[in-house]
Amino acid sequence: MAVANEIQAQIRFSTQIIKRLGEELNPSIEQSILELVKNSYDADAKKCNIILENVTDVGGSIKIEDDGSGMDKDNIVDGWLVLGESKKVSGKRTELNRIPAGNKGLGRLAALRMGRQAILESVSEKDTKSRFELTIDWEQYDNAKFVDDVLLPIKIIKSSKSFDAGTTICIKDLSSKIGEREIKKLAKGLILLSDPFDDDPNSFKPHLISEEFKEIEKLVSRRYFDDAEYHLKAGVDEKGMGFAAICDYKGNELFKTDHLTLSRKRKGNKYECPALSFDLWAFILNEISFSTRHTSIAEVKVWLSEFGGVHLYENGLRVNPYGNPGNDWLDMNLSRAKSPEERPSTNTSIGIVRVRESKGLLSQKTDRSGFIESDVFYEIKGFCQDALEWMARERMELAETKRRAERKRTSEDSNGTKDQILKEISKLSAFRKKAMQTAFIKYEKAKENEVKSLKKEIQLYRTLSTAGITAATFSHESRGNSIKTIKLSLNNINRRLIKYFKEYYEQYFQKPISSISRSINSLAVLSNATLSLIEHEKRRLIKVDIHETIEEILVIFKPFFDGRDIDIRKDLQKGQPYVRSSIAAIESIITNLLNNSISALENSTKERVILIKTRIQEEVLIISVSDNGPGITGINIKDIWLPGETTNPNGTGLGLTIVRDSVFDLGGKVQANTKGELGGAEIIIEIPILGI
Repeated sequence: MAVANEIQAQIRFSTQIIKRLGEELNPSIEQSILELVKNSYDADAKKCNIILENVTDVGGSIKIEDDGSGMDKDNIVDGWLVLGESKKVSGKRTELNRIPAGNKGLGRLAALRMGRQAILESVSEKDTKSRFELTIDWEQYDNAKFVDDVLLPIKIIKSSKSFDAGTTICIKDLSSKIGEREIKKLAKGLILLSDPFDDDPNSFKPHLISEEFKEIEKLVSRRYFDDAEYHLKAGVDEKGMGFAAICDYKGNELFKTDHLTLSRKRKGNKYECPALSFDLWAFILNEISFSTRHTSIAEVKVWLSEFGGVHLYENGLRVNPYGNPGNDWLDMNLSRAKSPEERPSTNTSIGIVRVRESKGLLSQKTDRSGFIESDVFYEIKGFCQDALEWMARERMELAETKRRAERKRTSEDSNGTKDQILKEISKLSAFRKKAMQTAFIKYEKAKENEVKSLKKEIQLYRTLSTAGITAATFSHESRGNSIKTIKLSLNNINRRLIKYFKEYYEQYFQKPISSISRSINSLAVLSNATLSLIEHEKRRLIKVDIHETIEEILVIFKPFFDGRDIDIRKDLQKGQPYVRSSIAAIESIITNLLNNSISALENSTKERVILIKTRIQEEVLIISVSDNGPGITGINIKDIWLPGETTNPNGTGLGLTIVRDSVFDLGGKVQANTKGELGGAEIIIEIPILGI
């Protein structure tokens, strides 16, 4: 006869779980410390200081101290030390009318694990004559088997005098050092945390005790919003209805729209998201726009480099990584690449999306790397993109109206001038009148031919621009997704082949995989080079070091050359010759010459060589680019500079035209040799320089 017995068991956690959670949930030092600072915000702190001591070396410490409501024994035991559960009621406001941002303690754990010890001191505002102290020594957990094997004594210090309410957390004996770059990121993160662009005097303002913080704080306080050319003011109300308006830099309203126009893509359906506001300030960074401003373009560019992009705030606190450098969550740069006219980018604008009372509809990822991308998040994103699209349409229509008016005015002026000339000719004597009429007819025919030629050239440039826009769009999409996916997949395949088919790998698989890898690198070059060439910053006039620009181009193109077995040889004269120009102008010269040589070597079966050589004669820099291809054949050497003239069936015939025009703009000259130093074509450029 069988007898059934029963024993009690429970799930237990190894101490390794704390280590793993601490490491895996610590995306950055900046984010870890921000999690502790958010706890101060939830505690209604008005002041919160972050003090770094000897952090540039291993073994330093970080202290976060606030004047918030503090914690008593029960708060510490049943709240602060409990991981995976939050005692904060969703949507319930604090005494200072704040909506708590606290999570389930996992972000706090990641921060506390940064050092070998974490020390907590807290005084509750409900009992200011008691101070509670707790020390977590992580070595105890490393030596124990299970989490509940480690007991943490809480020291209670009583005093007849009142302590100041608040909490201090000290992370001691840091396991890694913090560099200047991380400190600067932390300073910026702290400043942006509690919406520094909001004018609420009671807003939470954490303070980092460091020089980096002072510099960035000074920068953010300048607020160059008044220098923006356009201000988009948009939002979604409590009923999900959108609205938007555009103001000029003086604050005058230019355009206004309603929900139906904004939401035309969704056929007027409401936005299924919490109420929000979206402000975007778009700058036109040129001398004409800033001619009436009190600030300089350089100042605004520095400001935008630190704070540009669209930042997202939930209940008054910023959510990472939206608006960080490189985080274009609204795809502004991609939209600009597809249709560049009248669209802002992350480099020329700053935006703030403020979401309040989300009532749990938005949840941040466990590792604090943004919101879980739910339907609600996509609704918020969709609204912001709809507002940006509407803004672009209104600006394009305004620009087109101005262009039509300008074309009409120019045509009227031209016709008026023609009528005036004919009127004056009619006053002449019969003999002189006939001669002048003949000359005028010849002039009109010459102008007509010139206009036809210009129209043809403009069409060619438009075609090339279309191809460039298409390439830029492809580059944006492929660099972030397709190429990355292919690379990762190829690496996984390669590892598995080596693991499971080691004896066959070298003979059957290594060569084709290497070939695919080289091709992927070439595609990456296309993406990187295309995006690099269209960077807005490169089109402004500055002091350009020509040798440095050449070196940077060669670095970008290196995988492309390697994939085609092209040997790049440099012979750059010592020195740093520079011109007053734009980086884009110098890049267009060098890149087009390299492209020409690459095309010339396409069918070559011998060793492929391109030589870039510079020489300085007095105040002139001589640049020559030559190759060992077939030379200039099948076309008159004088015609190679004409737009559209090419012997390459897949070419545009614009490369050397752009080179010639760019060199002429720099006050230089250019010539071509059918057979140069290496036996192939050689292009020689002479550019006046300002110095070396």
